Amino acid sequence: MERSYSTKERRAEILQMLKNKPEVSVNQLSVMFNVSEVTIRKDLNELKRRNLLTRIRGGALRLPETGIGLDMAIKEKQLFHYREKRAIGKLAASLINENETIILDSGTTTLEIARNLHNFRNLTIITNAINIAIELSAYKRFTVILLGGHLRESSLSTVGPLAESTLKIFYCDKLFLGVDSFNLEEGVSTPNIEEANINQTMMSMSKETIAVFDSSKFNKRSFTFIAPVEKINTVITDEGIPMDVKIQLKKMNINLQIARLD
Repeated sequence: MERSYSTKERRAEILQMLKNKPEVSVNQLSVMFNVSEVTIRKDLNELKRRNLLTRIRGGALRLPETGIGLDMAIKEKQLFHYREKRAIGKLAASLINENETIILDSGTTTLEIARNLHNFRNLTIITNAINIAIELSAYKRFTVILLGGHLRESSLSTVGPLAESTLKIFYCDKLFLGVDSFNLEEGVSTPNIEEANINQTMMSMSKETIAVFDSSKFNKRSFTFIAPVEKINTVITDEGIPMDVKIQLKKMNINLQIARLD
């Protein structure tokens, strides 16, 4: 029986294909997803409108790789590497212990952690992400603290002095840090200065920092520095991690956890 894809899943798969090959065709995608060429053209045009691919006659090209982490809106981010993010979120949730106080940074991977907490009875969860707080509102047995501050519409996160000062009154067991760019030499970085500031505060108030991100973020550099790699206790990523990075993390005594796809 052929799998049926939702529009969101189909578009995510198209982007995943373009990660592995430079070009896709309308005809090829139509056959693969068992939908009309008209539907595929709509998909490609929408992804082009979001600046996620280059449209050409009869198909699409992947965007050129820059090596620089971009400040992408959360609606676009969630289309990329969704299977990896789900697997990472599930593995990350398994590292949480009952009765802990944790911080969930904003991001699409940390959102997947929030979706995997149904087996816990008592957690205190601090977040600066509105969508994560909404997700957690279903868990009546948890204490959920949403930080105030200035709203960044693109990431649905709160940032700024109010968010940072509020965060400083809490001592936390674990921080699950979403990562835009991870570079062994240049550290962990993000495109937004305010996000970097609150991430630094999160790290300072947590006993353990666990970085959660898919393998496309390795060997990238963004505009604003957060911390050197040495400040990360655990990295949770997928099987696409470059071998040289894997070896170096082991040498640095950083705990590496690899999430396997379902």
